[in-house]
Amino acid sequence: MPRKIILDCDPGHDDAVAMMLAWGNPEIELAAVTTVGGNQTLQKVTRNALSVATVIGMHDVPIAAGCKNPLVRPVEIAEDVHGDTGLDGVDLPEPAMQLDPRHGVDLIIDTIMQAAPGEITLVPTGPLTNIAMAVRKEPRIVERVREVVLMGGGYHTGNWSPVAEFNIKVDPEAAHVVFNENWPVVMVGLDLTHQALATDDVAKQIAAHPGPVSDFTLGLFTFFRKAYKDAQGFDFPPVHDPCTVAYLIDPAIVKTVKVPIDIELTGTLTLGMTVADFRAPAPEDCHTWAATELDFHKFWDVVTDAIDRIQKQLPAHQSAN
Repeated sequence: MPRKIILDCDPGHDDAVAMMLAWGNPEIELAAVTTVGGNQTLQKVTRNALSVATVIGMHDVPIAAGCKNPLVRPVEIAEDVHGDTGLDGVDLPEPAMQLDPRHGVDLIIDTIMQAAPGEITLVPTGPLTNIAMAVRKEPRIVERVREVVLMGGGYHTGNWSPVAEFNIKVDPEAAHVVFNENWPVVMVGLDLTHQALATDDVAKQIAAHPGPVSDFTLGLFTFFRKAYKDAQGFDFPPVHDPCTVAYLIDPAIVKTVKVPIDIELTGTLTLGMTVADFRAPAPEDCHTWAATELDFHKFWDVVTDAIDRIQKQLPAHQSAN
């Protein structure tokens, strides 16, 4: 039976690939998509989500805009990595669908509360503002969510500071709420996602399945590669966000370890650090896991397969464009 998920995202090049994987893989049922200010402003990432949905023929999935600001702190965006639009490097089509009129936080709550307990998995791939707000507005969602599988943090690696990852650093108070609720949290952090590199061989693998979604993905990678080289010195860009979805498709793709994790809120140099305590075996009541090791080839195989499946299902006029 497919895993039913809510994808809470801030598209973003890698968020776009996460949308593709969630829509294109039969092991995932995409119940809703919500957007949050992060890689770019809320207005831009929301339009990007609608445009990506148009490219991949994603219909009948509600998309709603959530929070534009962090809970406490001023807005920070990642324009140096994702560009002015948030999806620089590709031509974004005019969206073919409308936004759900609900606030993203309300769509999250409604979807969880209307589903059976344990049916919905939350997959946040941006700042955790929407998830924290949903928990505070409707605390009952905590006991109804199957698990939270998020892209963010890192137990030894940072990118927005020497020790903190962007999604956590820009709204650490929201992350503190999410990590400290009594639900299972799997942190798919930089230690794992920096293994998910879009190498030349990966580009060739995707190009071997020609079509509009393949072309769109390769356009994303071309921009992302230069941006990551300029900003962080990577030869090939890490494609972070789809690692969360890949874990749900096949847990063998992403190895995890149970470890207590908490969020640093007051450190002058360490704000937003995801502090993982490896000093002793995790206690029985530990409800957090950290991703450690990626099966590189299996990961890119499921991404490529999703792209191929999507292209085969597109209407003839769209697949010919």
